[in-house]
Amino acid sequence: MTPLRKLGPSDLEIFPLALGGNVFGWTADEAHSFAVLDAYTAAGGNFIDTADSYSAWVDGNEGGESETLIGSWLKKRGNRADVVLATKVSQHPRYPGLSGANIKAAADASLRRLGTDRIDLYYTHFDKPEVPVEEIIGALDELVRAGKVRHIAASNISPERLRESLEFSDREGLARYVALQPHYNLVSRDTYEGPLHDVASRAGLAAVPYFALASGFLTGKYRPGTSVDSARAAGAGKHLDSERGIRVLAALDEVAEAHGAPVATVALAWLAAQPTVAAPIASARTVEQLPALLGVADLVLTEGELAKLTKASA
Repeated sequence: MTPLRKLGPSDLEIFPLALGGNVFGWTADEAHSFAVLDAYTAAGGNFIDTADSYSAWVDGNEGGESETLIGSWLKKRGNRADVVLATKVSQHPRYPGLSGANIKAAADASLRRLGTDRIDLYYTHFDKPEVPVEEIIGALDELVRAGKVRHIAASNISPERLRESLEFSDREGLARYVALQPHYNLVSRDTYEGPLHDVASRAGLAAVPYFALASGFLTGKYRPGTSVDSARAAGAGKHLDSERGIRVLAALDEVAEAHGAPVATVALAWLAAQPTVAAPIASARTVEQLPALLGVADLVLTEGELAKLTKASA
């Protein structure tokens, strides 16, 4: 069984791959979602990531579909104590923004959908610079003190706002971010590497990157001249138009062949080896897609392989 690792300065112990819940209630129906969740936890996985807005972008959905499916699964399996549950606030159509009142109302709504009395890791999904960090952290601290949230985290936030938030928490003795969820992968390094990484590193925050496989591009199934039937094809396919994308695929193919491993596993292993990264997030629509993701727990790349991939993605 893969050993769990600590998430930054928190007391949460997590599997080295977070299972993304964005597909639940979107491209994965209840039966497929339950099957994926069962297979992930059977393999030792315990870190499930969702958001209150998933999947409001689908016609007929209102947001919260992913949380509702996960909540139903938790109830039927009776395994809430075995799962580290992460969700997010700010993008639900009925609970938009990060005002103090909205954060608390949205958290209560998430708890109801998830069928639980606590959220293990609660992210601000997209920062709202018009709201003072004092108001955001104050509301999050109230949720922690009430026992509704165990730890807090941030996603899609500037280095300046992250630093300001951490300094306020430290100064006032309030709940403090323990993790950061940045957009980060082999073909999208610029958002995280640099000032944002530096703030996170100095503060001891764990990074839990989203789009770890670049909407599927880093699985290797997108190649010049091919078409893929996927809801994410447009997002993934754009990387085929860049020299960087082609270089990265070539390097991934070489390393994958050396290990007899799927391309996706190698891409995740590179990400998992980067400073501050605790667990990449990746989602699976079907059980068949899971082994390539779970393989990151066992694949260790050499320094030379990491350097080859880093150079190709520069």
